[in-house]
Amino acid sequence: MAYILNIETATKNCSVALSKDGAIVLYKEMAEAGYSHAEKLHVFIEECLQELQITPKDLCAVAVSQGPGSYTGLRIGVSAAKGLCFAMDIPLISVDTLQVLASKLTISNGLIVPMIDARRMEVYSAIFNSENQKIREVQAQIIDENSFGESQETIHFLGDCLEKAKTVLTAPNFVFHDDIVYPSAQEMGALSYQKWKNNDFEDVAYFEPYYLKDFLISAPAKK
Repeated sequence: MAYILNIETATKNCSVALSKDGAIVLYKEMAEAGYSHAEKLHVFIEECLQELQITPKDLCAVAVSQGPGSYTGLRIGVSAAKGLCFAMDIPLISVDTLQVLASKLTISNGLIVPMIDARRMEVYSAIFNSENQKIREVQAQIIDENSFGESQETIHFLGDCLEKAKTVLTAPNFVFHDDIVYPSAQEMGALSYQKWKNNDFEDVAYFEPYYLKDFLISAPAKK
């Protein structure tokens, strides 16, 4: 019996799920305009453990969404995951954030393009087939009317930047799923369990989130 704690904090959604042998048994999450990860993450973890009447010692691994996404959100999630792994001497598993988002949609044919807002007309995106296999790696791309135009297949878009995407992505084979906005730890269970079975673990000491772009700190405006 493999209990894995799954943590997803790459976007505005602060999400925690406990899975047993790949199946989600309990989750807690909250998406707010103002990031509440620092306040909510550890509370959600404690509540999940208490409600299932297990302790951190019962965990066989901790899985964390690796990015891309919010710099602050990723730092909070990865720091919490690494802290638990150090304390309990258990493995750390990383899961592709865009694959987690893509897993929220089931299709019989076509392509899935999960997108995370990277400000202005830039997005973080990848392309998955109907079996949730990645067929184009993660990119930071500026979308325009020519983006994704090389495919004649039905392309399903999901994520937190669809409103701006719709202004330029207007091809008839494009479908927008407005109800699928943020990745969630609910979709991490099967992905993290497969990695656990394959002993696909990260080095706890050296693992860093996948930011994709350098984090830039702007100088404060002069008064």
